[in-house]
Amino acid sequence: MANIRLIKGRIKTAKNIAQITKAMELVAASKMKKAQQAALSGRLYAGKIYDMVMLLASRVDYVHHPLLTKPKNITGKRLVILISSNKGLCGGLNTNLFRFTYGIYKDMKADFVTVGKKGADFVVRTKKDIIADFSSGNSFTQFVAAVTELVKEKYLANQYDGIDLVYSDFISAINQKPKKKTILPLTIEVSEESKHDDVHEFLIEPDAATVFDSLLPHYLENQIRDAILEAEASEHSARMVAMRNATDNAISLTEELTLVYNKARQEKITYEITDLVTARLASGG
Repeated sequence: MANIRLIKGRIKTAKNIAQITKAMELVAASKMKKAQQAALSGRLYAGKIYDMVMLLASRVDYVHHPLLTKPKNITGKRLVILISSNKGLCGGLNTNLFRFTYGIYKDMKADFVTVGKKGADFVVRTKKDIIADFSSGNSFTQFVAAVTELVKEKYLANQYDGIDLVYSDFISAINQKPKKKTILPLTIEVSEESKHDDVHEFLIEPDAATVFDSLLPHYLENQIRDAILEAEASEHSARMVAMRNATDNAISLTEELTLVYNKARQEKITYEITDLVTARLASGG
């Protein structure tokens, strides 16, 4: 016969877990809405900056700009900005991201700038070098300017052949995919239409070349900010789904244990009645 007290304890534990994971799901859902709105609005901003950069590129000689050309000294090494999370309990989000990253850079010379403690731990385990870590605070967007300045400085010093962003791209609340994006050298794609398009003609002060030079660093900074917003939206979405699944599993386990408990309790009562009847018959009553 099953131990009734042990089963009862397990039921209580499962109920407590369900309460905790349900609370965590609600918190993650609240954060996900804010992060999702930030990511979607960031995409619109990124799109406008991209359009402006492409438009100005069609009006200036950008070929020799230092952020648009490959380093003079080819080192064969990449600098990777890896954006993960500080906390776990978000399903397979980080695992998928790290598997994706390892598959790309395992046989490649690469240094890392980590944004998120989980990513820093991963880089240490894979025995790669971390040149900077930005993992403190509640929101990583506060580090955008510092990360941008760091990678721009390293690239202009010809220390790396290119700068890559690796992060979890937010597709939907239930779908996030690892993504790699090369942000340096910047790639300008000027279409023939934009070169001859007079619809968008407007006055540029002081001149197109100066504005283009000033806009490129902001474009680079926006690429990093957009990746961080996408990663944060992915994290909260994945955590919400993971906590919902944990809650459902805990409730299911509670129901199964309740059935076992009721069966064990019924067996105990049956044995007690049988013992009473047996004792009475043995006493001749």
